[in-house]
Amino acid sequence: MPQIRFTALQEAQRRMAPEVELPYTRVSEIFGEYTFNYRSMKEYMTPEAYRSVSDAVKKGTKIDRGIADQVATGMKAWAINKGATHYTHWFQPLTGATAEKHDSFFEPTGDGQAIEKFSGGMLVQQEPDASSFPNGGIRNTFEARGYTAWDPTSPAFIMGRTLCIPTVFVSYTGEALDNKTPLLRALQSIDQAATDVCQYFDRNVRKVTATLGWEQEYFLVDTALFHARPDLKLTGRTLLGHAPAKGQQLDDHYFGSIPERARQFMRELEMESYRLGIPVKTRHNEVAPSQFELAPVFEEANISVDHNSLIMDLMDKVARRHHFKVLLHEKPYAGVNGSGKHNNWSLATDTGVNLLAPGKTPKSNLQFLTFFINTIMAVHNHADLLRASIASASNDHRLGANEAPPAIISVFIGSQLTATLDALEQLEKGKLSPEQKTDLKLNVVGKIPEILLDNTDRNRTSPFAFTGNKFELRAVGSLANCAQPMTILNTIMAQQLRDFKAAVDAHIAEGMKKDDAIFNVLRDYIKQSQNIRFEGDGYSDEWAAEAAKRGLSNVRTTPHALDFYVTDSAVKLFVENEVMNEVEVHARHEIMLEEYKMKIQIESRVLGDIAGNHVVPTAINYQNKLIQNVRGLKEVLAPEVFQKVAKDQLHMIESISGYISTIIAEKDAMIEERKRCNAIEDTREQAIAYCEKVIPYFDKIRYACDKLELLVDDELWPLPKYRELIFI
Repeated sequence: MPQIRFTALQEAQRRMAPEVELPYTRVSEIFGEYTFNYRSMKEYMTPEAYRSVSDAVKKGTKIDRGIADQVATGMKAWAINKGATHYTHWFQPLTGATAEKHDSFFEPTGDGQAIEKFSGGMLVQQEPDASSFPNGGIRNTFEARGYTAWDPTSPAFIMGRTLCIPTVFVSYTGEALDNKTPLLRALQSIDQAATDVCQYFDRNVRKVTATLGWEQEYFLVDTALFHARPDLKLTGRTLLGHAPAKGQQLDDHYFGSIPERARQFMRELEMESYRLGIPVKTRHNEVAPSQFELAPVFEEANISVDHNSLIMDLMDKVARRHHFKVLLHEKPYAGVNGSGKHNNWSLATDTGVNLLAPGKTPKSNLQFLTFFINTIMAVHNHADLLRASIASASNDHRLGANEAPPAIISVFIGSQLTATLDALEQLEKGKLSPEQKTDLKLNVVGKIPEILLDNTDRNRTSPFAFTGNKFELRAVGSLANCAQPMTILNTIMAQQLRDFKAAVDAHIAEGMKKDDAIFNVLRDYIKQSQNIRFEGDGYSDEWAAEAAKRGLSNVRTTPHALDFYVTDSAVKLFVENEVMNEVEVHARHEIMLEEYKMKIQIESRVLGDIAGNHVVPTAINYQNKLIQNVRGLKEVLAPEVFQKVAKDQLHMIESISGYISTIIAEKDAMIEERKRCNAIEDTREQAIAYCEKVIPYFDKIRYACDKLELLVDDELWPLPKYRELIFI
């Protein structure tokens, strides 16, 4: 067994960084070449089909089935010209990954010949097996039918030799079985609500688009070392291992010179991303050793979510060619920083205005304040639901550690904007005098651009921070699908804007001027949402105590956080905004609880196997070497000398026996506890039992294994160690 470790080390050390030849001089030469974008559609589709797809994307109109045949003909011609031989409906089931079933364009004609066939029916709909994907009780096992349906708002693309068509995935009875469907509904809801509010300021606004720019953090580890660690292979993280003497204490990796192997991997990844139309922009070393970050330019939220799901798959494919394994687990290594996926969110109008960026006039700044304050109010009213949207077994390891936002949801806006809101809060209730309006517009609202000009500092401990022209949801985990937090954020914002408009319209109906009505409602919101705003250190114990006084939740574990999905208010929110019906909400709750339980169950089994089958036998072998050594010393040394020089070996023999006994006892106890948990029928109670009863054994077993790693001869240790995983 130790031979596997040293073979892996030797193989990793021999790796040379392959030189990636870039087949272009400018990115613009290849950007989107494997994407069926507007340029390709104009070239390969009829004008009628092009207008139909364009209207579907920009106006939300439906595409006629006859037009779909024209679209399919053009798409097939483009794809075949690019070398595609197959097509697939590419969708995002509730497994957290993407899914695809490939069908060939090949179609026999019956006369010994064949043609390439792809019709509108094939484009618009496919029928994968719905029973084999998580459905939360929506479908019985014997009711297998499900449908994928084309999403024309996200462009098709070619991966390898397959035309990939982004689709939604629904059951036979119409319930959403994927992450995309609720997101599209939420984006439609925020579009309608935000457009209505924009009418107060600009009658030309006809559409509002939610935008997203994600920042993907990840680790790289050599494939030889990865395959020598069963826990990394099966769970995505190291379940045991003594921390190295040098980790990230010196902060010398962060923004440092990118290692050559990693840089070549990044170059190829960026090249493949550009070809698929993913606008990647930034790359750099992150805080932890062997940790890096990739970030694109922001895009429309649905496309951005698709691109993030696509790039996570692409990263793995490219990494294999460089003998790397990409680790997206939020905490693959204990003792060093984990990985997040910051979601930078904003709203943009079809007139080219970012609604969360100040303008040059008091009118545009009043619009900015309206959306800015309503966002804070939305988070205040639905903080628990936002917390649930970032909950997972893997993210539990990261949230609240001194590297990531805490599990307490709060909003950071900076001292300057805090002063602005404080000034607005002092407004008298009711109609404003001309003098008050002038003073307000000139001295408060009018100065917002100047305030934001120097407000560049960020609170990296805040889970939801304003960063100049957008809000950054920092608590999302690196492994997560962005669709889930984006669905929640856009839904709660849509509901908040509807409530705001109703309140403003009520004041106007009472005879108040529009600006007066807006200022009055915003002033009330500022007062009501004060508890959610926090400018200090989110890591501190003082903040946890202060948050409790404010009535803010501090739910540290996923099973309890997921309860916020199925409260009466949450279900009402989803139903009223037509994002999910009650069946879909409860199904997702069931699926997420089941996923949590299964991940803990797998980790428990893997930890038990490694400890029992790798660590314990190695410790016994080394103990036998010590026993032989002690017997030899006893034979050749005088008794008084023997007692002196063999004291440490005897102590080590005794210590090893103690740690072996601990591992075996705790492993057996963990197995019995797991059996008791599995006997619980209720999914929620079973997940909570795993959280509270099984996980505590992890630390006990890990502690004993770590102690043995310190005692056992390095030549015998069977698994690549932390220092080897991180620094090779």
